Amino acid sequence: MTLDHLAPPLALMRQGANEATATLRVLANPDRLLLLCQLSQGESSVSELEDALDLHQPTLSQQLGVLRSEGLVATRRDGKRMYYRIADPRVLKLLETLYQLYCPQ
Repeated sequence: MTLDHLAPPLALMRQGANEATATLRVLANPDRLLLLCQLSQGESSVSELEDALDLHQPTLSQQLGVLRSEGLVATRRDGKRMYYRIADPRVLKLLETLYQLYCPQ
């Protein structure tokens, strides 16, 4: 008996594991996690994020850049303002779970 029939599910599991690992690596930074938690409440401008999280512009811009390059957030420009939102519904679901586990009710 061969294990060939296991190859496609294993390949899919490996792909899923790689994607999950990449997402978890991004979430492992406290500033990025705070940004995503704030964005889980809805779209926000850079200035709104700065005020809500007390993150200063250089740190905020750097971490938003990482989130954007990893595909976790999407942007919308309105005039001179840039708005961010969570781009991946799986990330939103993950954030909801983390909130239930780690944030006081």
